[in-house]
Amino acid sequence: MAEVSFKGVRKFYDGVERPAVEDFTLDVRDGEFLVLVGPSGCGKSTTLRMVAGLETPSAGTISIGGRDVTRLPPKDRDIAMVFQNYALYPHMTVKENLSFALRLRKRPKAEIERRVAEAADALGLAPYLSRLPKALSGGQRQRVALGRAIVREPAVFLFDEPLSNLDAKMRVEMRAEIIRLHHRLGATMIYVTHDQTEAMTMGERIVVMSEGRIQQVAAPMEIYDRPANEFVAGFIGTPPMNLFPPGTLSQGRTIGIRPEHVSILPAAESQPGDLHGKVDFSEPLGSETLVHVVVGTTGFRATARLQGYAPFNPGAEVSVRCDISRAVEF
Repeated sequence: MAEVSFKGVRKFYDGVERPAVEDFTLDVRDGEFLVLVGPSGCGKSTTLRMVAGLETPSAGTISIGGRDVTRLPPKDRDIAMVFQNYALYPHMTVKENLSFALRLRKRPKAEIERRVAEAADALGLAPYLSRLPKALSGGQRQRVALGRAIVREPAVFLFDEPLSNLDAKMRVEMRAEIIRLHHRLGATMIYVTHDQTEAMTMGERIVVMSEGRIQQVAAPMEIYDRPANEFVAGFIGTPPMNLFPPGTLSQGRTIGIRPEHVSILPAAESQPGDLHGKVDFSEPLGSETLVHVVVGTTGFRATARLQGYAPFNPGAEVSVRCDISRAVEF
């Protein structure tokens, strides 16, 4: 079993007043793909490094499979970590990189050959086993880093923003690769990213963090539809949720509505309950158009996601219609 349990974990750095991680308490289920997401400096990578043993908690405990590993060195934790910068040995071939950890542990030669062959086949690396890392593309290097983790057959896989150095097309391909890998292995995986698209498409559950604290833990669509607070609403989603201040749709509380639940119509088609505004600019994206509107005289800006090509000229007076049934109050 490879559950990972955090109990009241905190991390302070000398000379820094605010903790990097504060009261992190969470149970990661055996075989779960969990994503930690948040802006730079929110504590997500520090949390991952504490699981790996690269950082020591200032307080609290971390256990893997029911075993307290809080003070254990990395080599005794049965984890494998995939980094952003690949961390390959440049003087070793792909095969040598894949087999290095097993050779270090003096595993039988037949076992090493089997594990390396299985990982190479799964990741499409078989044709490149004799190449050095410098002869590989970025995506191929990241596959080698994944393969090196796979051959170890760890209890827990840890990913620290592994796709950040890849171009957009390659990131999509590698996301799919990692998802397929998880389905095939059924292993526990904890994945750190600042990219909310990666979080939404990859995670079975998402942990949204800000300033060292957990803001919300839930399945992707629950977080998207029902964010716990204004930070989560503004961070998850592209474009983010519209946060209408009191006095627009509600007198007492901020109202959150996703752009796809906002309609923009010519002012002449206004109905009671609609808001009024002027188009700031539009973003035609082919299958949809994002229309940004300054609402009323307050300067508040709302974004609508409209299907297809929906031309609205800057400065045009429009009616803003919101589906209140899909609204969230904060």
